[in-house]
Amino acid sequence: MLSLAAHGRTGERVPNLFFAAVHFLLLTGAQHPLSLWYRSLSGSRVPDEDLYPCFRSFCLAHQEEVRELISTRRVQTNEVSRSACLLPAFALVAQKSKSRPLSLVDIGASAGLNLFWDHYAYHYGELLCCGDMNSPVQIQCALRGNTLPPVFKALPKVIARSGIDLNPIDMRQPEEVLWLRALIWPEHSERARLLRRAIGILQQNPPTLIRGDGVDSLPAVMHSVSDDSVLCIIRIFTQLPPASRHRLYSFIYEYGAKRDVFLISAKQHGRDVSELHLLSIVDGVRDEKCVAYFQNHGAWIEWLDPRP
Repeated sequence: MLSLAAHGRTGERVPNLFFAAVHFLLLTGAQHPLSLWYRSLSGSRVPDEDLYPCFRSFCLAHQEEVRELISTRRVQTNEVSRSACLLPAFALVAQKSKSRPLSLVDIGASAGLNLFWDHYAYHYGELLCCGDMNSPVQIQCALRGNTLPPVFKALPKVIARSGIDLNPIDMRQPEEVLWLRALIWPEHSERARLLRRAIGILQQNPPTLIRGDGVDSLPAVMHSVSDDSVLCIIRIFTQLPPASRHRLYSFIYEYGAKRDVFLISAKQHGRDVSELHLLSIVDGVRDEKCVAYFQNHGAWIEWLDPRP
């Protein structure tokens, strides 16, 4: 198994990639008793001593397909529920930009599902709800701490959505859709349901997806931002080497010297917790702070910024 996993693409999270490859093959119809343990395939068997031998048997029987997948595919989980953690940051952006329309750019966009956060409904407990209440995507996000996140009944207007990714996922291709599904763990049925419904929205309203390096491609996107909108860049869990990260901020600072710009980003804070950061440059004045902690899949958020 370790020898087979060693074929995983350099720089990828190999365990996630390996398990997704197996899940993908089962979802495509590969017949094997292993499916009995996969809830995504209506399996109901609980983990027992037979599970690993059966898993190993499947991998060896399909080792060529597994090797091909883990050496060519990427871990591109497009977590829909994270939009519930991004939404309060967009509220701050709207406040700071005086409610001007937004032009969104997502670096490491995968399929671009988080670019459509304004098409979803949000439930922060029972009393705090916002977004499109008629949306098929209804996101539940628990609140932690003593500060309510800033949300609004009327969402900011978005007039442009662009995603940059080394390998953007095309929702018009069934195999690409299935790979996104395979990246979600078999027992996480609610995540899979939200993914399926969000994909339906994107298939009707496809975003602009650019194939390329997120930093190298950013200046061209910046130059295309309309004069009547505000640029807001999203970078959530996109790994960048130090030199690329330095160039990214250089581009943003240079742009911010002429026009307002915002960057919403995440930084790992613990095993399953991240910090949400907001960098804003408004009228040439730079401000950056951690505004929240959140669970990596968007299950909860703890808002830190007391401003409405």
